[in-house]
Amino acid sequence: MNNNILKPYIIGETAYNHEGDIKYFYGMIDDIAELKLDAIKFHMLLNPESYMQKKHPLMGELKDWIFSKKQWDGIINYSFKKKLDIIVLCDDVESVSYILKNNQEIKAIEIHATSLNDYFLLNSVSEFKGQIILGIGGSSLDEINYAVEFLKNKEKNDILLMYGFQSYPTNYKDINLSKMIKIKNLFNLPLGYADHTAFDDPNNEFISIMPVTMGINILEKHYTPDYGKERIDYHAAVGKKQMLKIKKMMEIALEVYGSNNLKMSKAEIEYGNTGPMKKAIVAKKNIKKAEKLSLDNLWFKRTVEESPIKQNQFLQLIGLRALHDIKEDEIVDFSKVEYKFKKVGLENFTHVEKGGRGK
Repeated sequence: MNNNILKPYIIGETAYNHEGDIKYFYGMIDDIAELKLDAIKFHMLLNPESYMQKKHPLMGELKDWIFSKKQWDGIINYSFKKKLDIIVLCDDVESVSYILKNNQEIKAIEIHATSLNDYFLLNSVSEFKGQIILGIGGSSLDEINYAVEFLKNKEKNDILLMYGFQSYPTNYKDINLSKMIKIKNLFNLPLGYADHTAFDDPNNEFISIMPVTMGINILEKHYTPDYGKERIDYHAAVGKKQMLKIKKMMEIALEVYGSNNLKMSKAEIEYGNTGPMKKAIVAKKNIKKAEKLSLDNLWFKRTVEESPIKQNQFLQLIGLRALHDIKEDEIVDFSKVEYKFKKVGLENFTHVEKGGRGK
């Protein structure tokens, strides 16, 4: 297999599907590790009042869904033991501070699209030594540019853009994957795809891997142990069976996508072999010794033997004389013709005089 072929990098998104049930949460970690996904993504919030208004209707539930710093210590250490890369989406500055102080080995910190231009969050994550992921769903180019330039001005260049948005669930007609490469090229940054197709959409797996056809090998996908059950963030969450199928399909799709190396593969070279595959230059009829090769006595045919010359060298044979008799259907190459190099005098070169000086 070509070593330049991209490998799938799948992030299992847990979000708030645990609904504050820590035992359930640990079960999600076990499942994602068992699925052999590359990374697990947590939503971390330590201070709800830093995230939303006190009067917000979700405030009560949100407080029930969050964990303490001590609980997060255990969750993160457990995930490390499961050999998972850890990505933490920080919903508040307090979460970033916790990561900076306690977990320098975290793979990446993500800023949700809802906080893309939040000065305080951007300023705090700029101190993180690892990768910063910017959720850019539902964001304009100037909003993306603001966040990217903010971080770069802080000498933070390890940035990944995560394309995709959740609209409970996302209608695939609104995804518009054709924007992805334009955004990637515009900002000259790596890009991933966060799929939020409805869990029960029959095309879920297919849509999830479509960015692979554009060379995007990073996929973020919601996971739930209770497929189809009405829990928080269940709308786009897949179960084990679907996740395994997506993983396998992504591996195959990336194999098919291949690499951008223009060098021919061994299989292509064998397929393009002149003679057994591509037609070889042969004698159309018997050619006598000293007879000139011409359009009348040469032809192209598939042969049993390999030919040492390519089809596009055909015209180089025209006008040359046969060194010996060549039978009909016999492969014709330069070893069977008389070819003499012409001596070229200095007078033939317009830029050199006989005296050796340039004109």
